[in-house]
Order: sequence, then C-alpha cells, then structure tokens
Amino acid sequence: MLTFALGIVGMGKVQQQFFPDSSRPEILVDLWFPEGTAVAANEAVVKRLEQRLMQEPGMVSVNTWVGSGVPRFYLPMDQFFPQTNVSQMIALPEDLKAREALRLKLPTILATEFPEVRGRAKLLPNGPPVQYPVQFRVVGADPAVLRGLADSVKAEMRKSPNARGVNDNWNESVKAIRLEVDQAKARALGVTSQSIAQASRAIVSGSTIGTFRDGDKLIDIVLRQPLEERDVITDLGNAYLPTATGRSIPLTQIAKPVFVWEPGVMWRENRDYAITVNSDIVEGLQGATVTNELLPALKALEASWLAQGLGGYRIEVAGAVEESSKGSASIAAGMPIMLFITFTLLMLQLQSFSRAMLVFITGPLGIAGVAAALLILNRPFGFVALLGVIALMGMIQRNSVILIDQIEQDIAAGVPKWDAIVESAVRRLRPIVLTAAAAVLAMIPLSRSVFWGPMAVAIMGGLIVATVLTLLALPAMYAAWFRVKR
Repeated sequence: MLTFALGIVGMGKVQQQFFPDSSRPEILVDLWFPEGTAVAANEAVVKRLEQRLMQEPGMVSVNTWVGSGVPRFYLPMDQFFPQTNVSQMIALPEDLKAREALRLKLPTILATEFPEVRGRAKLLPNGPPVQYPVQFRVVGADPAVLRGLADSVKAEMRKSPNARGVNDNWNESVKAIRLEVDQAKARALGVTSQSIAQASRAIVSGSTIGTFRDGDKLIDIVLRQPLEERDVITDLGNAYLPTATGRSIPLTQIAKPVFVWEPGVMWRENRDYAITVNSDIVEGLQGATVTNELLPALKALEASWLAQGLGGYRIEVAGAVEESSKGSASIAAGMPIMLFITFTLLMLQLQSFSRAMLVFITGPLGIAGVAAALLILNRPFGFVALLGVIALMGMIQRNSVILIDQIEQDIAAGVPKWDAIVESAVRRLRPIVLTAAAAVLAMIPLSRSVFWGPMAVAIMGGLIVATVLTLLALPAMYAAWFRVKR
C-alpha cells in the first residue's frame, strides 16, 4: 500500500503531455501582422525574413505562403483561414541537429530583427493539432465587455515567468467606416437600409455581377468605383441613392459616415462569443504544467467578475489540456468493459473468485515504477504513455497468474500450504524474471523515440518494480487472504 501511495504521489509530480512533437525536420514559422495589414506590406516583410533565414547554417530551403497558411501536406496540421495579415513559412534544415539549433534561435531573430510582426516557430505535431500549448477561453455575451475581460486574463498570464508571447485570437481592433442613418429622413424619401448598403458596398468593396471561368477556376467579376474615386472617406458623398419617386439623392443627405473601432475577427464557441487567450511556454516545460500553474489565479479572477455582476462570463481551459481530457475520456469510456472482460478471463483461468480478485488487484503495483522512471528520465506522461500503463497492467497480471497457478498446483499435489507458497515463489522466480527482463530489454530501442519513448519508459520502470513486488508481496498477500499460517 505504501508503494502504491508513493506511486500516486509521484505521478502527481510527472509533467502531463498530450502528444509529443514530430521528429520531422521541417519548422513552421507563423507570421501575424496587425489586423487589416495589406498583402503588399505583408509580403515585403516576409521576403526580408526569407533572405535572413537562408543565411542560417544548414538551411536547405524556405517556402512561404503569403495571405494564407501552408496547404495540408501533413495530416495532423493546424490550418489558417486566408487573410491579408497572416503568412506561414516552412523552413527546412538539413538535419535534426540543425533544426533544433534554428528552433531555439528563431524567437530571438523574430523579436530583435522583425519587431513589426508577431512571429512564432513551431514543429509539426504528432497528434491532433493544437495551436498553442497554453490556452484559456473567455466566454460571454457582450463582445465589448468580453474584450476587456480577455485583456485582464492576458495581463494575469503575463505575470507568469513560464508563459511566452501571450496573445488572443481576436487580434487587434480595426478602424471601420460606419454610416449613421437618419431613419426619419430615409423613410420620408422612401430610401431603404438595403439600398444604402448596396450603394456603399458598390463604392468601397464592389458588388459581384458575374463569374469568369479560367480553366478550372471561377473568378468573380466585381463592379466598383475606380481607386481614385474611393480613396478617402469624403468619396462616400459621391454616392447617389434612388428614392421612391425615382429621383436620386446624395448618400450624405440621409447618412453620416464616421470612423469607429471594431473587432477585425470575432470567434464563437457554442453560439457564445469566445476569445481564446494563448501563450507559448519556456523550454523544458509542458503546456499542462503551465496551465495548472495559471489556473488558480484565473479562477480567482473569474470569481471577481461574479462579484462585479458579470456572472455570465467565464474562463474555460482550452488547448492541449482540453484535447488531452477528450482523449482520456474516450479511453475511460471503454474501461469498464475492459475490466469486466479481464476479470472474466481471470475467473475462467483460476476458477475462483478469491484468486481472480487477488490477481486483479496486483495490476496497479507498477505505478510506483512508472512514476520513478518518468521522473528520473524527465519524460512526460501523455496519451501514448497511458496506453503503455494499460498494457503494463496486463503484463503484471500475467506474472501473478503464473505464480498463483503454481501455488495451487503444489497444494493440489499435497504440499503444505505454507511450503507451497514459499517454494512456488522460489521455483517461479526465474521464468517471471526472465520474461520481465525480455520485455524490458525489448523496450530499450523504443525508449529513444520521440513518440513511443514515454510509453517504453513507463513499461520498463513499471515492470521492474512490479516484478519485484509480485515475487515478494504477492505470496504474502496470498497467505493473508487465505489465512495461511506457518
């Protein structure tokens, strides 16, 4: 029980991880400009960055997509919507050593030489794509209030020394022209809001009047004013609107154009407005570790909103932690069936409820070894390692079945119970140790893998400790369970 308790405590110290990054050599560089940036300004900075990256040692090529993200050449990849203020690069070093050197150097290059852009270097993922390792979703009904609350969340996250590059997915507000319509005048002249919207759209953004086919592409034909006639806000005064009498009047006679600030992009989550606050983390930590570190302060901030009468606004954990909980929940959903089938098979093999239960409860004996191995080798516990722990329970129970079956055979042959327990443990020592050693040695090549490494380390550590406990603790548990005395 003490060993099991130590294992539970140790697992609390192990860093959590969803999926590790890929071992592919590519580095993705995300480039975000202020909302509303023109494609030409975006492209000018990107070209300078391309030239700078090609000067790095070991660089093979740099490919860039301006105004959109990289096409999905790799299935578990996060995609960007096409927009003028975003670009994405694929930097290809010659090997993994050059990749790691460039990955660690890129944040400094972007921050010092390209301060006008929010740049971020990342590796391709192995599992479901998650934009940032640390994400918190601020949800509410009023976009203006939500923006202020999200700013307070960002300020709280910036206090952490382990959070880097805090930002949000609504980006900056943009300046827009809004028409303040005098509805009384509009109704008197027979001008509708729809006609006002059509006239202003024809001047500024244009109206689609047809489609042109170019090979396998369809290109919209847009009708709008020439550039020199829509370059300034006063050009809106040149727009004329048809009235109910058939005559046209100037747009500014019934509407006043004004400049306002409004969100450039607005995201929703389950039909509520939602701002996702993101951050990267310092080298050597996992997203779940930093998320759990920030969570108490953010929950206190959420409680202060409730005291201010903002009860409809809340903070939700998102990102890798949310995706990891979904993956774990999918495993937990099938766990009862798995345990039932396992216990049924043990009952069929041992033909006794007591002996089957005794073998069944030895499954978690290796948890202390799992925690110790992951802590010593500084490996995170993720989705793949969880699958390894489930497989480890089967290996431990297999060794327990071997030992219990030998005890029962000796007792059936007339050996006194106490002697049968002791002699069976001695007799089965070699096969149990050899099979465990074979499994541990087979995991050594996998232990260096980025993807399978945590699973291999968990199985190795858990099986070593569980084998020792099986040979020492299981005979004592059998004697105590069936009240066998010397």
